[in-house]
Amino acid sequence: DAPSLDLRGPVEIDEFYVSAGLKGRERDRWSRSRGLARRGRGTYDQDKPPVFVLVDRGTEQRYVVPAKSADESTIRLLLADRQQEPLTVYTDGFCAYDPLTEDAQFDREYVVHGDGEYADDTVHVNTCESHASLARRWLSPHRGISKDRLTQYLRAFQLRRELYRKPGREALKHAVKATL
Repeated sequence: DAPSLDLRGPVEIDEFYVSAGLKGRERDRWSRSRGLARRGRGTYDQDKPPVFVLVDRGTEQRYVVPAKSADESTIRLLLADRQQEPLTVYTDGFCAYDPLTEDAQFDREYVVHGDGEYADDTVHVNTCESHASLARRWLSPHRGISKDRLTQYLRAFQLRRELYRKPGREALKHAVKATL
């Protein structure tokens, strides 16, 4: 179930993957071999859940949302609560975003990192990638997290980043409101 994001647009969206297993719980299988890691994109079942980063350029709000898989239905669910029709969406060349190109509800513009293209004027996902980098650093000191607790870790990260962007008293008010 996706959180209510209230997107005003335009929106950048990108994904990154987190190694998160069953830390602190009884294992239902043998430990995985570290040397023979599978290549490619991960899923929740493979202990490498995707985490989507959405940046609403209209409000400058950033969202970090874990998901079970990185597929078209998940992306559509994340982009469902929008103020703008059609919503301008900036993505990279990942094929799960391709159906947005054909949909009249979205105006998709993208860069293809595989072709060495990272920014074309306003078309980029650099803000998402920067935020994903901060999220990875936030998670790394925990030395592995349980995928069942990934949402709580990312909510704490998101709250900390929101507070960081607010001045003094406003940050305190936001923190109190968020905890109540």
